[in-house]
Parts: sequence; C-alpha cells; structure tokens
Amino acid sequence: MTPKRILLLDTGKEWGGGTNSMFELLKRIDRQRFHVTCLFYHDYPKGKDSSLGRELAKIGIELKLLPQRRQPLWAKLAKELGRGLLAWHRPARERWVARVEQAWRIRPNVNRLVHELRQGGYDLLYMNNQPRSNIEGYLAAETAGIPVVQHCRIEPVMDASTSRLVNRVARKVIGVSNGVVDALLKAGVEPAKCLPVFNGIDPDQPLPDGQTVRSRYGIGEQEVVFGAVGSLIERKGIRYVLEAASKLNAAATPFRILLVGDGPQRAELQALAEQLGIAERVIFTGFQSAPLPFVAAMDVCLLASQSEGLPRVLLEAMLLAKPAIASNVVGSRELVDDQQSGLLVPYADSQALSLAMQQLLSEPQRRRQLGEQGRAIVTRQYTIRAYVDGVERVLAAAMER
Repeated sequence: MTPKRILLLDTGKEWGGGTNSMFELLKRIDRQRFHVTCLFYHDYPKGKDSSLGRELAKIGIELKLLPQRRQPLWAKLAKELGRGLLAWHRPARERWVARVEQAWRIRPNVNRLVHELRQGGYDLLYMNNQPRSNIEGYLAAETAGIPVVQHCRIEPVMDASTSRLVNRVARKVIGVSNGVVDALLKAGVEPAKCLPVFNGIDPDQPLPDGQTVRSRYGIGEQEVVFGAVGSLIERKGIRYVLEAASKLNAAATPFRILLVGDGPQRAELQALAEQLGIAERVIFTGFQSAPLPFVAAMDVCLLASQSEGLPRVLLEAMLLAKPAIASNVVGSRELVDDQQSGLLVPYADSQALSLAMQQLLSEPQRRRQLGEQGRAIVTRQYTIRAYVDGVERVLAAAMER
C-alpha cells in the first residue's frame, strides 16, 4: 500500500497544548497509510534546549518552513488610516483591515502554498489551527484542487466570510470538543462537515509522583500546592489566580502557587504577586518541556482561561487524580463535572475562584474524592487510542471522495 501524502500546515508561533496534542498524533499515526510532512511558518523553540524541528526529527517527520516577511510600512500605515477613518463602523473597519492583510500577507502565502502542494504531490492539506488562522491554506488548496481537513483545537473566532470559505473548501472540520463543534455550527459551518474527535491521553504511561519537583522548590509536606500550566498570556487568566490566592486564609493550612510556563506577561505577573503580598508563595518555574511531573506535584490544578478547546493540562491532571478548578468555558466544562470531578467558576471572577480554592484548601478528603472521579472519567472517555483512530478515520474518508 502506498501511503497517502498529507501536508500538515500550522501557522502558530509558540509551543502550547495544541502542539503537544499534535505530536501525540504524529507519534502514533499509521505510517503505512499516511505520510505526513509538516509545513510551519516558524521553527519555534521548545524551552531552551529544543525546537519544533528537532522534536519532529526525533519522530522521523520532515519539517518544511515557509518564512514570513515583516509587515511592510505601507500595510501598517494603510491599516492605521482605515481604522481611523472607519472608527465609527466596526464591520467596515474590519473589512478594510482584512483587505490589507490579503494584499501583503495572505495572497503571497497562497501562491507559495499552491506551489508547495503541487510540487509535493500531496493528497490532502491538514490544518492544525482554527479556520481564521488558516485562510491562505483554504485558498491555496482550492486553487490546487486538494481536499482540506481542518483540526480546530480552540473555540474558534469566525466571521461570515470565513464560514463561507470553510463551507466551500473543507471536506471535514474536526473539533476537539463538543463545545468547539457547537461554536463552529453557530458560526455557520455546515453540520455535515463538523464532527468531534476528543483530545486523548495515554492511560498506561508511567506516572511521576511529583516529590522531586516539590523538593526542588522546597515545598513542605503540609503545604497545599495550587498549580497552573500554560503560557503566561492574558487569555490564560493567571492574574485571577494571583488575585484569588491573595484572598485565601492560609492561617490553618499553608499553600503555594506553582506556575508552570512562560510568556510575555511574566514580569507583569511577578509584579502583581509582589503588589498583592504573596510573592513568597508563588513559584514561577518557566517553560517546562515535560510538565507532567509538575502537575504531579500539585494538589489542585487551576485553569482560569478565557477560552479553550479541550485543555490537555486538565487531561493530565485528571489522569494523575488531581482535582481541577476551572473557568466555566468551552472544553473545560466538558472535562470538569462540577462538584463531581472538580469545581467550575465564572471566568474572571477571582472571588469565586478564591472561594473554590479555599474549599479545597481545607478539605483534603474532598480533594481525593474529586481527583479519583476525574481519573475514572479520563481513562474511560479520553484515551489516546480513540483520539488517533478518530483522526485517522477522518483523514482517510476525506481522501476517498
């Protein structure tokens, strides 16, 4: 059997949970049936010691790069001029900016992608992002006559023109959760094109105990560790974690805040921790290429995001029988059964988050009960094998027509 040739396009700039889920697929995809080549805009780093290209080479996947030029001055000035003149009418303003983007960035990328698709003899373009980030991929595949599968890994933000493009070109759009699929449908994507394939995790992998991490950071046995994993960016809501922590009553039970990740908001968050008087309780670990031991060191996993798809960190926490407190948003609310496997709180409500943290801070038995229930859910419903099989079925079906 000659494997089908798939070009995987990703326009992202940094390593995140979606990257990890993509790697879990690539490590296990049936190479007798699918030959995958990755095409990225950036060979972004994985911590200080590795990069996307090095990690792909370890699993025998070729990486091609499509370097991006800097935005020319004329495009920047044209967008600013349009924003000023059309400040009174948001739709017109957005259409103007989109036209400028088409002229300097999207159309040149379309031409380069069409060349790559034709020269490479690909059978399918598989895109690992949300539709709005892959406009050039849709246009290129349409020109080259190549079928498209979109893997939407976050709650999408779409306008009407993007929905029409998806409906015209995509064979299938995979949503990583039912919530993502619902968002696609609400945006106008045809129901026949949408289906969920849940992210998964390997339930049989060796699990760390977290003691090494606790020792490294001098965390005492009696201290309760609330932790979060993810980029230090506004969307992740870490400021609300710090604000909530500052309201906790630690007189009876000491606690620490373990923040695993890095990003442009780090200095701001460190300053906020100082301002709130909790800096001595907060540990910034920086980016960790293997976050699982850090999750194992936590007593409670926090995810205070504004939006998600189906967050991998919650799958990892649940596998480790760690209870989660998450914002009540797409993806997180599917994994966290409120009051059964964790607690849900409104996004950006630091008072509600603090009350939930206080509850689990003082109730170790409750933490154990929630954690065990979470582990039962994830091992039953979110296995890596179901995830890989589901994506393979979609890819194969898209190339049969």
